[in-house]
Amino acid sequence: MKQLFVFIRKEFYHVFRDRRTLLILFGLPLVQILLFGYALTSEVKNIALVVTNASNDVLGQQLTNQLQASAFFKVQEQQLSPTEIERAFKKGHIKAALIIPSGFGSDFIKARHATLQVLTDGSEPNISKTVLQYVTAIVQDFQRAQQPATSVAFTITPELRMLYNEEGNGSINYVPGVLALILMIVCTALTSVAVVREKETGTMEILLVSPFKPVMVLVAKAIPFLILSLVNFAFILLLAVYILNVPIAGSLFLLFMITLLFIATSLSFGLLISNATNSQQVALLISMMGLMLPTIIFTGFIFPLENMPLPFQWISNLVPAKWYYAAVKSVMLKGLGFAYVWKEMGILCVMTILLLTITVNRFKIRFT
Repeated sequence: MKQLFVFIRKEFYHVFRDRRTLLILFGLPLVQILLFGYALTSEVKNIALVVTNASNDVLGQQLTNQLQASAFFKVQEQQLSPTEIERAFKKGHIKAALIIPSGFGSDFIKARHATLQVLTDGSEPNISKTVLQYVTAIVQDFQRAQQPATSVAFTITPELRMLYNEEGNGSINYVPGVLALILMIVCTALTSVAVVREKETGTMEILLVSPFKPVMVLVAKAIPFLILSLVNFAFILLLAVYILNVPIAGSLFLLFMITLLFIATSLSFGLLISNATNSQQVALLISMMGLMLPTIIFTGFIFPLENMPLPFQWISNLVPAKWYYAAVKSVMLKGLGFAYVWKEMGILCVMTILLLTITVNRFKIRFT
């Protein structure tokens, strides 16, 4: 038994000295608990809702106050014109709008029937349908609270409309998200093994002593995957349009340029991973497992980012797929131009330059 305890103590020493094992034992459960407890929820809350109250009466203000009391919405009271509301939707500043028409209170009391208009961003159909349900439920509660103690029925009818997706097609939300996921994982995984393969097979020395500049080695590794990824993008786009009936409302050229920039960012990630590792298995593990989970969680096409705590929302800004998803959705589904996606394209461009700079600086041109 004494020898057994000695070996057990030795194994404890090995575990405590191995930081990667400790990270798996204690770090991974901590991250999973935090993610599943706070971030990974399909509940819709903290939705930006603008209320345009043209009635300026007591009932209209009471309905606005009831919406503000709800935890589902972040209500902004603004007197916006239809053009200004549409511009706010295009810029992504709001997810829903409630328009209370003039004479709302008098119609409700005198005519015993009033109408409201509810607009939602149909480019995210699941969130849009949930928002419509929430608004309808709050309006019905408000209607029952105002109902007099008589048999006369007082009704409020919300006129519902999903912008950019009148048919409520659920596929249009997932196509940009799946595009981001596939391109990010495939481009990064394939490129991550490019340099490592040369190291493992022993051919890297031959490349480094050749007249070819070391930087050109990285460029030559990335170009084939860039071209093949563009072909993959075209194939997915054809499937989306002709099989899933997903429309392309904006410029196809702008969509191509955004995708080209995102592929360059993903390839830069792959080259950085390939430089930092010495085996194909480790490179694939980092590129597949290390990037798949953040891409799925922090892109926004499955789990709404508005639901997450602020630290997770800040972390999502570091995920390139988030910016690509937002830009593709704006161009492909909303039909917006460069003026509305320049920010996302600029961030992807900065990420690409930064990653390539780090990769080139870390690229070892000699073996010691």
